[in-house]
Amino acid sequence: MNGITLSVAEPRHGDSIAAIYRPYVETTAITFETEAPDGGTVADQIRARTDQYPWLVAERDGRVLGYAFASQLRTQAAYRWTVELSVYVDREWRGREIGSALYAPLLSILDRQGFQSAYGVVTVPNPESVGFHESFGFDRIALFSEVGYKLGEWHDVAWYERTFGGRGDDPTAPVPFADCKGTAWLSELLASASGG
Repeated sequence: MNGITLSVAEPRHGDSIAAIYRPYVETTAITFETEAPDGGTVADQIRARTDQYPWLVAERDGRVLGYAFASQLRTQAAYRWTVELSVYVDREWRGREIGSALYAPLLSILDRQGFQSAYGVVTVPNPESVGFHESFGFDRIALFSEVGYKLGEWHDVAWYERTFGGRGDDPTAPVPFADCKGTAWLSELLASASGG
């Protein structure tokens, strides 16, 4: 992938991730956040969440070009087999398959961990994001009309779902991502996704 490597996000990536995310917060309704987090806040999020959920970064020559992560869908215990996904790419690098390169291994990791469902939340209209999710086997399952107000107008939000494997009785809790870090299979997956 032209010298682009994928790796597990670390707190040291906080400033770079915050810089990528900031213009999406400040100039678009792609995210409904209205205050962009700083690098320290992002670093804290990585520390707090990557015990359970994967965060990945795409880098070239030490520069973070994009990132993707899974997060808790809801706090109640019965939701522990479901995740919400996010992916953001530096605006200068959009259209170069970086989002896809991040999403594919992210989904593989979640499947391996034992999650059952992943959700993408898309502010619509957004043909690019809709097509992106559909290309990964996500189906639209809900539309919330005019659910968010940002940048002077109301916005609709569509929810997209992808399931992993079959649901059995008495499922085992998903494996924490902390237990996946440093494993051979994860290293091989990220190397393969990087083209190595």
